[in-house]
Parts: sequence; structure tokens; C-alpha cells
Amino acid sequence: MGDLAKIFKAYDVRGVVPDELDEPIAEAVGAAFVDVTGATSLVVTRDMRASGVALAGAFIRGATGRGADVIDTGLGSTDLLYYASGSLDLPGVMFTASHNPARYNGLKMCHAGAVPVGADTGLTAVRDRAAELLASELLAPGLEPGATRGSVTEKDLLQGYAAHLRGLVDLSAIRPLRVVVDAGNAMGGHTVPAVFDGLPIEVTPLFFELDGTFPNHEANPLEPENLVDLQRAVIETGADLGLAFDGDADRCWVIDERGRSVSPSAVTALVAARELAKHPGAKIIHNLITSQGVPEIVREHGGVPVRTRVGHSFIKAEMAATGAVFGGEHSAHYYFRDFWFADSGMLAAMHVLAALGEQASPLSEVVAAYSRYHASGEINSTVADQAAALTRVRETFGGRGSFDELDGLTVSGSGWWFNLRASNTEPLLRLNTEAADEGKMTAIRDEVLAVVRS
Repeated sequence: MGDLAKIFKAYDVRGVVPDELDEPIAEAVGAAFVDVTGATSLVVTRDMRASGVALAGAFIRGATGRGADVIDTGLGSTDLLYYASGSLDLPGVMFTASHNPARYNGLKMCHAGAVPVGADTGLTAVRDRAAELLASELLAPGLEPGATRGSVTEKDLLQGYAAHLRGLVDLSAIRPLRVVVDAGNAMGGHTVPAVFDGLPIEVTPLFFELDGTFPNHEANPLEPENLVDLQRAVIETGADLGLAFDGDADRCWVIDERGRSVSPSAVTALVAARELAKHPGAKIIHNLITSQGVPEIVREHGGVPVRTRVGHSFIKAEMAATGAVFGGEHSAHYYFRDFWFADSGMLAAMHVLAALGEQASPLSEVVAAYSRYHASGEINSTVADQAAALTRVRETFGGRGSFDELDGLTVSGSGWWFNLRASNTEPLLRLNTEAADEGKMTAIRDEVLAVVRS
């Protein structure tokens, strides 16, 4: 039996199967989810991991054992779950470990309307209730005395999901585009064919076969080595662009026609400009380590940039509070008011395709207008005493720029800035730095790293 405190994270549940996450735990979490949320009906979806069938089945037993009816959508992406939760106005659970290796699985949960369930919005209570059920063995035989088991209905929502996205971004009139898509043997291989069906898009598929062992490479496009196959294929086929999805296909990485990565900040700025054309004066959310170019471009297009901490729960909460139409993160998560304030890598990809297909220039020229600064990318340093390292950095840069501590330490100087923040789960400090001049960015990056690692 696993340790629930270990696998329940700030935003989801994730652990090694079966050592940390097994069927009894999944069943207990299913019962606890119903007990905590009071749900009478809910939606369950899963990705392609081999353990997903058994774990989702156990969760469903736990949920129906508390009297809740379950709509089982079978295979789907995380944003398909959000579509299901939003369109049906039901709580939902997705079985996935996102980009983690094959031996992992987990759960992402949401309230009705795709409202996230995090540590402060029910996840801790679900953990504690599941622990009670496991300790007291109330789940055997699965029903409380006198309870009536809920029903299970299987429902395929893939076509409805695809139609909904096509209704949000119309690609029917774009010029024909050739696109290489690397699904990483994960859920993009399930959703891309449905979404792109009938559109003027010629897809060259890479690794569309669903295989939770990830035989070709991990489905994590944030790691450069996982983009090599896609970059090569874009160049070899003469494609207009490449798209890479992560394990549960809620994140999307973009490659231009030259085989070069398009930064998520540039994608954020591009999509923000398109959303502001539809919603003049609207608010756009960006986290504090996206490029400084994002708030600049938002203002230039008449919008109001809103800066937040890193993390999807902060983005979603701020979007809901402010009514923002769009939000973007450095991690290639993109959030849309028109999609229940939830994130969808597919929807962001469709905006990029629309921006490219509505004019004649190559993608590298299109995104050049949204790429203004040189960035280091996120660099991790293993640090035993994070607080001491942060103190050394404060002392080193005292008087050289403005400081703020919205999330870690951000220091802003003339034409440069950096953010240094601690990991919540590991003894790491994460550095992001950016400057108008590449030499300046490199110098600031190296100086901060030397202080941190001293």
C-alpha cells in the first residue's frame, strides 16, 4: 500500500504503479472524491498507459459504490476531459501521469465546469478521506450499508470535442499546410486525426500508435532530445511546421519550418494578439517567467497584461477572477476563457495554424514579430540550502535592479531580468533569465549560477 502523502501533489496525484499507486488506492480515491465533492454524476477519462484500464476501473468501482453515476469516456486527452466536464457540467477525473515515464500513472481531477481540484480546493480533503477509507477498510465490499450502486455509461466524446475546437478556431479557409505531428505514442495520436479531419492540413504522423511504454522517446516536448525526430522530419519533408504533444496532449510545442523551436512565450504573444482582435481591451494572463515581450505585445494590441505566479492553479484562478480571455505559460500550457478557463495544447496549435494559414509568410517570419529577447530557458541547480543561496543572490545583486518576491526572487535591471525560485518537491533552485542582448543574458545567467552553486 502506497503512502498517499507522497503521491498527492499540489495539483494532481502521481506515483509509480503498483508500488505507490495501485487499485485499492484508486478505489479509495474514487469513493473519497464522491464523498468530498458530493458528486452524483461524474466523468472518467484515461490515457494510453497500460495500468490505466485497471486503475480507472477501480476508481469507478469506488465512485459508484458511493452511489455516483459515472460516464466512462474511455481513451482521451486531458483537454478532452475538460471538454466533457465543461459541456456536461460534471466533475471529472483523468487517469494520466502526463509526461512522466511509463511506470507512473496518476489522476487529474476537476469540479463541474472544468474547475481545477488542487490542494486548496479539495485535493487534500480527498487524500485524507481516502486514507480514512483505506485504514478502516470501509471499501470492502465497496458499498456502505444500504447504499445503491451508481450506474456506468460508456460515451465516446471524441467527435464532440473535435467539433467544439473547430468551432472556436475556424481553419476551413486557411491555405493548405503541411504539418508534422509527433504524438510520442501518446494521446495526440488519438485526438489529432479527429480534430484535423476534413481541414486543409496534410499531416505527417510520427509515433501515433498508442503505447504507454513510449518506445521511441518520452512524451515530454520540454526536453530537447525528445524533439529531434520532429525537427528532422520537418526539414526532410519540407513541412510548414511541426507540433509535439506531451503524454496527455494538454501541452503542445511548436517547431518552425527551419526545424527550430518556437518559444512558448512567442506562442503566448501570438495567441494573445489573436484573442485581443476578438476581445478588444481584454485581460491576458502570463506567469512571471514568460518573456517580457508578452506584456509589451499585449499592451501594444490594446490588452491588459496580468502577471501571476508559476502554476496552472494560479493562472486558472486569476483568469476566473479577472475574466481574462487567455493565459500562457513558459511550459507550453495555454488557457482559454472560451474553453472553461482550462488549458488546451490543441487549441493553441490551431491558433498557430490559423495565424500561419491566413497569410503567405513562413512561420519563422510570423513568430519573429513575437520574439524580442534572448532567454536562458529554465536551468536547475541542486542546492542543499535554498534559503542561503537566495540570500547570497540578493546580496550580490543588491542595488543593481528592482526586486520582487511574487514567486521566488525576481531581479530586474536595465534590459535584463532573472527569476530564481525553489522547487516545491525537490532540493532545486530554478533559474530563468532574459535580456535584450544575448551576451548580457549569458553574463547574468552565469553570474547567478556561480553564486547559487558556490
